[in-house]
Amino acid sequence: QIHLTESGGGSVPAGGSLRLSCVASGFPYDAYSMGWFRQAPGKEREGVAQIQFGDSTTLYADSVKGRFTISRDNAKNTLYLQMNSLKPEDTAMYYCVRFRYGSRRLREAEAADWGQGTRVTVSS
Repeated sequence: QIHLTESGGGSVPAGGSLRLSCVASGFPYDAYSMGWFRQAPGKEREGVAQIQFGDSTTLYADSVKGRFTISRDNAKNTLYLQMNSLKPEDTAMYYCVRFRYGSRRLREAEAADWGQGTRVTVSS
């Protein structure tokens, strides 16, 4: 059974930083692209970042480029999202996802499994 468990959310002032983590189990972690999505209240879900299997190529939403960094530790089956220079518009529930096998696109249609989410609140 696949499990994705996020942690690290919280409340920070604008300009602050947070690091999200996601521990994965139930599948060969290093064989899959992993990523983060987010959903703000009243808004559609948005792909934030993807880190691909094999060469760890990364993709980012334009809204977070230069501020967020996605990384993975295959030895620990753990995914990270370092978020710096946070803005109030980053406030959302953040979800860890496993993409379908072979995926190299940051698209919701290619997200196969989802965690329960961790909440991030950025105050102005």
